[in-house]
Amino acid sequence: MSDRSSIFDMIGPIMIGPSSSHTAGVVRIGRVARMLFGPQPSDAEITFYNSFARTYEGHGSDRAVIAGILDMSTDDERIREALSVAEMAGLKFNFKAVNNASALHPNSVRIRLSSPQKSLSMLGISRGGGLISILEIDDYRCNFTAQDHTLVVTAEDVKGSIAFISTIVSNDHCNIATMTVDRRAKNQTAKLVIEMDSELRPLTLEYIRSQTWIHQVDYLHLVSI
Repeated sequence: MSDRSSIFDMIGPIMIGPSSSHTAGVVRIGRVARMLFGPQPSDAEITFYNSFARTYEGHGSDRAVIAGILDMSTDDERIREALSVAEMAGLKFNFKAVNNASALHPNSVRIRLSSPQKSLSMLGISRGGGLISILEIDDYRCNFTAQDHTLVVTAEDVKGSIAFISTIVSNDHCNIATMTVDRRAKNQTAKLVIEMDSELRPLTLEYIRSQTWIHQVDYLHLVSI
């Protein structure tokens, strides 16, 4: 988890209440899931854990996470009506609560999105003040905050792959802030997550995607989360 701090850390985002942890942070978690998924999903299953499991309805976390999945920002007035908006948009959703998940942060939420073409599972935590951390994507471990430009690469676990991608990012004059790597098993697939201080050019992303051993490339823009 990043220890970097900023004015944002102290005052939090502009948001719809009642709570930065239960509303702003949860909206951002939902929005990251939507960005990684791509188009609007047809189904969403959301599991709240621990403190969230006990308070998500009263504090509006259910509306907040659906708002994020619908790609709403933290200050969108429609957050309060997000469940109705989702129904009108054709998004089916259901909520689950797990009260005693001792291995997880008190404010944890898992989002599963699906459509006939694809699916996504993501685990995130709300740290307060609208700050979040994403800890898992499709059962790959990661740890990023969505406060920086973020590159997410799923690829074959080939020799030199991490060095190759790092070099491409560096050649685009992007400074790497954090990097996490997880893999299914040796010589199988791996997921690389890089947080950067500046934006990658579209041409650089196209070049990374063009490699035959790379399965998927997702890119989260700092300004859009």
